[in-house]
Amino acid sequence: MAVPWSRCWRSGAGTAVLLDWCRGFSTRAFKVSGRRTPCSTAAPQPATARMKVLLRQGPVFNFNRPMTIARHRDRCLYTTPRVGCSICNDAKLKDPFSLAQKDLQNLYEDIKKQLLVSKAELKALCDYYFDGKGKAFRPMIVILMARACNVHSNKEGVLLPAQRSIAMISEMIHTASLVHDDVIDDSGTRRGKNTINKVWGERKAILAGDFILSVASMALARIGNNTVVSVLSQVIEDLVRGEFMQLGSKENENERFKHYLEKTFKKTASLIANSCKAVSILVNSDPEVHEIAYQYGRNVGIAFQLVDDILDFTSCANLLGKPSAADLKLGLATGPVLFACQQFPELHAMIMRRFSSDGDVDRAWQYVLKSDGVEQTNYLAQHYCQEAIRQIRRLRPSTERDALIQLTELVLRRDK
Repeated sequence: MAVPWSRCWRSGAGTAVLLDWCRGFSTRAFKVSGRRTPCSTAAPQPATARMKVLLRQGPVFNFNRPMTIARHRDRCLYTTPRVGCSICNDAKLKDPFSLAQKDLQNLYEDIKKQLLVSKAELKALCDYYFDGKGKAFRPMIVILMARACNVHSNKEGVLLPAQRSIAMISEMIHTASLVHDDVIDDSGTRRGKNTINKVWGERKAILAGDFILSVASMALARIGNNTVVSVLSQVIEDLVRGEFMQLGSKENENERFKHYLEKTFKKTASLIANSCKAVSILVNSDPEVHEIAYQYGRNVGIAFQLVDDILDFTSCANLLGKPSAADLKLGLATGPVLFACQQFPELHAMIMRRFSSDGDVDRAWQYVLKSDGVEQTNYLAQHYCQEAIRQIRRLRPSTERDALIQLTELVLRRDK
């Protein structure tokens, strides 16, 4: 029988109970150098000592504030008797992308209208990534969360214009961060084509990213809600802090994992978490509803990046849209490397010198593939997805709420 999170953390049953609970996650399988990695219906491999330490820290890793534990003080919150442990895979659930398609149909055209400028070259720079070929993953989550919160608040799920604006703003902030990241990393490709810095040069790329951020800020101000402005402004601060964190590393092993997860939150999950929170604020004054939206976005965002870090070792460049082993070449020790270091201590020195010596990248790659690093990172991503499900199930049932549940499975199964 599935053990709910509340029992895991209140009963004192210890790590064994939690690990039994986590083994209920659904996974899938794919090949990596002849080895199976957990991405199918096979149960995850037993957790390493490092994973046990991470799981003992709680179902959500806390970096900015204590997590609000669901106590259902407000009667408006929907209470389920038990939260199952397997990630929902109900064929009757509507595809999240299809469900949000109508609201996202003209998203990129509307963004281009916001970025309208008279100078042809600046317009071309700003429109380069808004070509409609992106996955629109973040706006899709924001749209679904907005409608789920609207249903929960007896608004019949009707999307408010300000909520759609937040979906646009989230995509603009994300794209601006990509432009700046490509300059910092000297990346040559993005989404299967040359990066802006390779086509127009670094200086113009930086200015284009700055301009996109400024237009997003103006659109945010037009919403006219000071709380929403404050929440989304936090995203930009987190992006900058996360980039600085990525430039450093930690000598101590425990601090290194915390550093990695905190950087992951700031660079990837903060945008999703705070955008979800912002759309909930526009329709509901209950702080618990805001926290549900925030925690769902936070956990899904971290899981998304963990899977992205896995794909750097398991996906070829034409699927991922960037060269394989890109993170190692940038000197970054992601989840698979940090877990592999438990089995191969030789990686410690490479991590500290950021894989800068000749042969470091190739040796680190081989150590990761020989280890359980990919499996353990996938296991951790499942852990975050399950917490996202626990959070979103506190809202009243709706098609959009169920789509957000299904989305966690898509996050784990994605191959690019």
